[in-house]
Amino acid sequence: MTTFPFVRDAGSPYYRQIYDGYRGAILTGQLRPGERLPSTRALAAELGISRLPVVNAFEQLLHEGYVEGRAGSGTYVSQSIPDELAEVRPRPRKQTAPVRIAAPAKFGPLRVSLPALDRFPLRLWSRLVARHAKQLTVADMAYGDPAGYAPLRAAIANYLRTARSVQCEAEQVLIVSGSQMALQICALALLGRGSTVCIEEPGYPGARDALKRGGAKLVPVRVDDEGIDVPALAAKGRGVRAVYVTPSHQYPLGVSMTVSRRLALLEWARRTRAWILEDDYDSEYRYASRPLGALQGLDTASRVIYIGTFSKVLFPSLRIGYLVVPRELVAEFIRHRESLDLFSPTLDQLVLTEFLTAGHFAHHVRRMRALYHSRRDALLRGLRDHAPTLIPHNTDAGLHITTFLPAGTSDREIAHLSGTDATALSTCYAGRNPRNGLILGFGGASERRIIAACRTLGELVSD
Repeated sequence: MTTFPFVRDAGSPYYRQIYDGYRGAILTGQLRPGERLPSTRALAAELGISRLPVVNAFEQLLHEGYVEGRAGSGTYVSQSIPDELAEVRPRPRKQTAPVRIAAPAKFGPLRVSLPALDRFPLRLWSRLVARHAKQLTVADMAYGDPAGYAPLRAAIANYLRTARSVQCEAEQVLIVSGSQMALQICALALLGRGSTVCIEEPGYPGARDALKRGGAKLVPVRVDDEGIDVPALAAKGRGVRAVYVTPSHQYPLGVSMTVSRRLALLEWARRTRAWILEDDYDSEYRYASRPLGALQGLDTASRVIYIGTFSKVLFPSLRIGYLVVPRELVAEFIRHRESLDLFSPTLDQLVLTEFLTAGHFAHHVRRMRALYHSRRDALLRGLRDHAPTLIPHNTDAGLHITTFLPAGTSDREIAHLSGTDATALSTCYAGRNPRNGLILGFGGASERRIIAACRTLGELVSD
């Protein structure tokens, strides 16, 4: 017998109603440790639905530690709920209806740009934090350099030269809080209000927002299988002040810009005196070949502003990114960087410096590349076996895969109903006639959760 409300036409996926219902009942004490849940077959029959959403919900509960399976016996409420889950307090219970509490903020298995936080070397990082916190000097606790901690700038420059073929020295590296701040500084330093900036179509919505706040007039330029269409860009005229691109792994289509297209783009920038804003957001992860060098490394006219971040390669709450700018622009960029929030937290910079220079970063990237390769393969298997109408596109790099939906299918509706945190491809278009599809992240969830999410998508797409 169910202990939670279940509505067949509620607009919420069946598996999500079942998961939320049982989770709420466990956390409020309505279901007690050791209590047996009905079999998936019996519950499906009672609710009048197929067995698949029930299985998916039970697998999610099992994965998160709310229930446990006993061979040959069934599924039971766990004897001990994990500490981080037990902190949720029950809500006052009404006598007239069963209680259903909402799940706390939790990321779905297909959320884009989420790294494998469960595999981050947290103990190592914590030891570094503790040691540097104990060793803070008076100078460390004062105002920091707006350009960033000098040894960190040197460590990043060294990494970029060796791993990304970026042409830079430490004094060209500026520490910022992430790619959004980097783009805001670019807008302040390089663009006047109303300046025309071309963006990839489809492209990263966050970049659109950051550049718009800087007063830029955005003009979309289509992306094909070689990257941004340079002839179409050139056709916009000489009034274009800058172009924003993701050449190593285009967001969201996953295209890698070809060498001929890169050279054409650089020549366009040299000829028109325009700026190229290169966002190298997840270049560390390629599965079919070695990582591609940065576009900036081919630039002989100093027209490229290079942007990177540690959000995806380490963890998002570490708000440290960086800019690499031509020498003649360093002072101007520092002035605008200082106007936004003075400087980045010194303790975080101290810890990250040691993480980089002691070899921990390189080791972590190697481990994660193997893990993400495995999770990517799980996503491809899940789509093939459970959602074959979702066609993957460019699957050899990054932490996401873009799939296209059958004609007439609303990607926003599918993304919303799935409960997986998949992103609707149409949201990445600035112009008219967006293409429908789903952007599926695979970095932040286990293979089991990824497969379960594919089953859910398959159900929705086939309906």
